[in-house]
Parts: sequence; structure tokens; C-alpha cells
Amino acid sequence: MPADILLLMVNLPPAFRERLSARFEILGPFPRHPSEALSPEQAGRVTAVVTFGSQVSDATLFDALPNLKLLCCWGTGFERVDLAAAKARGITATHNPGANATAVADHAMALMLASIRRVVPTDRYIRTGQWQGNAVTRLPVVRGLTGRRVGIYGLGAIGEKVAKRAAAFEMEIGYCNRRKRDDVAYAYFPTLLELATWADVLVVGPRADAVTHHSVNATIFRALGPDGHVINIARGSIIDEAALIEALQNNVIAGAGLDVFEHEPQVPEALRQLENAVLTPHTGAGTQEAREAMLEMTVANIEGFFDTGKALAPIPE
Repeated sequence: MPADILLLMVNLPPAFRERLSARFEILGPFPRHPSEALSPEQAGRVTAVVTFGSQVSDATLFDALPNLKLLCCWGTGFERVDLAAAKARGITATHNPGANATAVADHAMALMLASIRRVVPTDRYIRTGQWQGNAVTRLPVVRGLTGRRVGIYGLGAIGEKVAKRAAAFEMEIGYCNRRKRDDVAYAYFPTLLELATWADVLVVGPRADAVTHHSVNATIFRALGPDGHVINIARGSIIDEAALIEALQNNVIAGAGLDVFEHEPQVPEALRQLENAVLTPHTGAGTQEAREAMLEMTVANIEGFFDTGKALAPIPE
């Protein structure tokens, strides 16, 4: 049996274990702190961990695993990884940038269509037996996607793919980013408030950190306006959830499509009761193609690090 242990903090496909079982003894998944589940001897043999960026990986974890060398985030996010603590202990942290971008961008468009075209309420309209004739005479006519302005908050790998998909719907595209990009022709807005004032649809896609925490708030919703929709496929912490509920209840904005929430898996009852909110359980990356891409990149990070000392995609400092 291999001397080194690969510790899983998340439940990964069997193919992942198969790919690395010759190199590591694989233990887990342990979704919480593993110190109570591992013996001191086992903890000392853990050299690699795979986790979610939304799970806490800090000095407490690193202290419990004294020979940890590599921390791999399954996905692109790493907002709850203490990078300073990892660096201080000589631990390399990696992620999977772009691996799930196609799937998440597809899901953003699905939420956008569902919110704007009121797919969930009209589905319920049929299921509850209310459709008795020409639906046009009984349901409000809505404004479509063509000609709308979509503002993309965070034009990274996912945001860029959302922009390309929105262009196919003949939408006008603008973005707010940490810096202006010279390789795209979309309208650039230096502040989120300016973007929201211009946009009809706001797609939330920046990295979650202290700067973006609750950056989409009551002020942004008022700027977006009563015909506006907000789509969040990034992290729940970026939106002030209480302010969003109030904006939806009072028709400050028209609708929301949400795949992420502030305190997952808890979703406020008030939000679940709103007909102008489309809710999915953090499944934006839930495609076979995305799963396979993340598996390949995670394996490449691990093999590259232990074979050459260089991971494929270390988290930038």
C-alpha cells in the first residue's frame, strides 16, 4: 500500500480514486475537519488534500496535517482557503480555472431565460389546471431577451462565455471588471453601479472575496430597476440576500435566477416563496463534461506537483 495518503474532503467520482490509487492511499470523504477521523499516524502521512474552495482550509487544518504539501480545490473558487497560512507552511494550493466555465455559462443562460420568460410560474400555471384557453389572454406579455442589455460583473472565463451566448440572443453586452480588457469589444464600466444603471440583466460572476462581499446590494438593485433581472452563478456571499429578498418582494427588480446562496444549503423561506425567483441548488457545473474536465485538471495538478514539483494550475498569489 502507498505510504502517502490523499485525503478527500469532498465526494469525488470513482474514476478519481482509480486514477490515483497506485500512488496514494485514499481516505475520505471527510466533509468536516478530519482530525477526529484520522489517527496521528494517518495524519502524518497525508501529503495531499482535495477540497472545495467554499470549505475552510486554514491553519487549524494545516496544523493537523503536518506533512501536507498540496491542497487542491475541486473547481475554480478558493475563497475560504487561507493562502497566507498555506504559503507559510510551504503548502502549494491549486484550483481548476476554466474547467467548468462552459457548463456554468450554459446554466447562467438557462436561469436568465427562466427568469425573464417566467418559465417556472407558467409551468405551474399548466400543472395547476389554470390553462383553459389562449394563454396570451390570461398571462402577462413579457419583454424578451433580444435587445436587452446584459451587464456581466466579472468578465473571467465564465463571464466571457456568458457574453458570447448572450450575443447569440442579440443582446447588448457590457461588463465591470477589476480592470478593462483590451481583447474584447464589449462596453466597459469602471464601477458596478454604473454597470447596473446601464443594464437590464446583471450576471454576477466575480471571484468571492472581501472586496466583492455584498457588493450586489440594495443600491445596485435600485439602479437595475423594475424591469431588471439578476443572475448569480458565482457565490452567494456576493449578493446581500436580505436586500435581494426585499427588492423582489417590492418589485424593485423584476426577477432573479440563483444557483448559489449565502448560507448553503440553507435558503431563506422568504426567498423560496417568491414566484419571481428561479432557484437551483448550486448545480451550474453539474454536467458530465464539466465533471470530467475538473477531474482531469485535479489529477494533472496532483501528478504534476509530485512528479515535477510544479502543479498545473496553482492559485495565483
